[in-house]
Parts: sequence; structure tokens; C-alpha cells
Amino acid sequence: MAKKAPRRTAQRILEAALDLFNRFGEPNVSTTLVAGELNISPGNLYYHYPAKEELINKLYEAYETELNELLHASEGVHDVEDAWFFMHSLFELIWRYRFLYRDLNDLLSKNRLLETRFQLVLKNKARAIRQLIAGLSRAGHLEIDVHEVDTLAQSMVVVLTYWLSYEYVRNPREALEPAHAQGALMRGGHHTLHLLAPYLEHEQRRHLLTLSNAYNGEDAASSGSLGAGAGAAASPVDMAA
Repeated sequence: MAKKAPRRTAQRILEAALDLFNRFGEPNVSTTLVAGELNISPGNLYYHYPAKEELINKLYEAYETELNELLHASEGVHDVEDAWFFMHSLFELIWRYRFLYRDLNDLLSKNRLLETRFQLVLKNKARAIRQLIAGLSRAGHLEIDVHEVDTLAQSMVVVLTYWLSYEYVRNPREALEPAHAQGALMRGGHHTLHLLAPYLEHEQRRHLLTLSNAYNGEDAASSGSLGAGAGAAASPVDMAA
């Protein structure tokens, strides 16, 4: 059996840096620590990435590439189930690069590339959400005044962007550890999509609540109910803070 080609050192450095940044936060991880994790000399690391900022920028570019590919999938959203899958995929990607969101304000204050490019990320997210809303509307599953679309899209982007910060504040020692990933992703997707609930037609709204209850599992113990719209019965829904 042919042996797999060894990963290049530059790629191994990126993978180790991403793991450490995610676990401990970018401000708390030095390039010396990354080199030690790989059992290579600091000089070897500097040969590939002469400054920590270059490591961060390379990881950010990888995230941005994956994000832009994923955001195109919003054009294929036609019902609540599509929207749920799209949102969960989006939160999975954010989780894989969660150090960006955990330390976002700090990173933006000291990294010019992120300061400028992350503004484009917000615009692209908002555009994708507007496409998602348009797809649901065309399919007859959602009714919203045209003047409300942008506000709704921006509100959903705010939750997408700062959900992990909220999770971290709730439980600073454990929230961003891998064991807590599934709960964080489900809660994030749940709360983001429920901003659509007041605008959904009855059956789609019921289906959203069904999906939420099925996927949130034990989190559904802390539940309430959304105010019933015209002709819509109130249903239990996870409202975990």
C-alpha cells in the first residue's frame, strides 16, 4: 500500500495554530507555543510565517474562501428544512474558525486585513440571508414587507456573528471546548432561524418548531412558546438563554 505523502510543514503549522487559537484564544497563543506543539524550532516556523499576523491572515483567508462557497447555497433554500440545514452548516464553519469570533474585536483592532475584510464578510452574510428570505417568499412560505427584509437580515447576521461570544460569556471555561460544540451550534441555529418565525406561514412555522424540539434535545427542557400568529397554535420551543 502506497504511503500518504507527509503534510507540508507550512500546513501542519496552520493546523496546529488553528487548534491552539480555538482552544486558548489567539491573544494567549504565541508562535513559540505553536512551534512547541509541533516539536519544531521557532526558526522553522518563522521561515514559513515570519510573523504571527501572517498565520492569522492565512487562516482567515481559508475561512473566507469556505464561507463564500457556503453562502452561495442560500440561493437553494426553498423551505424551512433547507434553511435549517443551511444555518447549521454556517454555524459549523464558524465553529471550525471560532477563534476569529471569540476574539473578533481584539483582532480587528490590531489587524488591518481583518479590519477591512470582515466588513465584507458581514455584507456577504446579509446578502445570503436576504436570498434565503427571498427563496422562502417565492415558495409562498414567508410573508414580509419589503421594508422589513434588510432589518431582519441584519438582525440574523448579528446573532450569527456574536452567538459564540454569548456562549463564551455564559460559560467561559467550557463553552468553546469541542465537547460543547453540538449544543452551541444547535442553540445558535435555533435562535437565528426563530427570527423568521413571525413571518412564516402556519405549516412552515410548525415545522420550524418541530425541528427545533427534535434537534435541541435536552435544551428543550427550558422551554416557552412563541406568540401565536393568526391561526397558529402556540407550540413549546426551546428558549434556553
